[in-house]
Amino acid sequence: MKLYGSFTSPFVRHCRIALLESTLDYQFIETDQASSAKLSPTKRVPFLHDGELSLTDSSAILRYIRHKSSKTYLDTVVELDQFCMINTALDSSINLFFLSRDGVDIERFDYTIRQAQRINATLAEFEKFELPLYGPFNDVQLRLGCYLSWAVFRQRIDIEDYPKLKIFLATIEKEPFFIETAPPV
Repeated sequence: MKLYGSFTSPFVRHCRIALLESTLDYQFIETDQASSAKLSPTKRVPFLHDGELSLTDSSAILRYIRHKSSKTYLDTVVELDQFCMINTALDSSINLFFLSRDGVDIERFDYTIRQAQRINATLAEFEKFELPLYGPFNDVQLRLGCYLSWAVFRQRIDIEDYPKLKIFLATIEKEPFFIETAPPV
């Protein structure tokens, strides 16, 4: 099994954590944008190859890893909805990050303003989640931790006004698997 990705991607990080939690043999292959454009039809990371199987989305990769290691994955419709909400915030944050990096004034366009509003609204909703102060963490909590860590690292969000999220992030960032998968500084 080969997982392709970057060390900074929160989607890749979640997959790496799932693999570390499993007993599966795998190889992580660091991949840049040029390589992912050639190797994956989605032209993004992560993607996974396991024999004849190719998966191009982190959600499918996570389901595959959890299934192969006899673990649960998003047991309830509420967990699925929360996971999707986190992905929505993550996609919006990543879009704004890349647009801003490419010189787009993200405070000028209705589309980008709506993306920023979506991020703020979802952060307020995440603050209402029941968040544990110790592991083990489920995939909703892992995805939230990967998102918050990435977005704070990239200076896309400020969680000072969200005390539960701030405590949760401080807690999960002390976990060995989170330390091991942290982006290089």
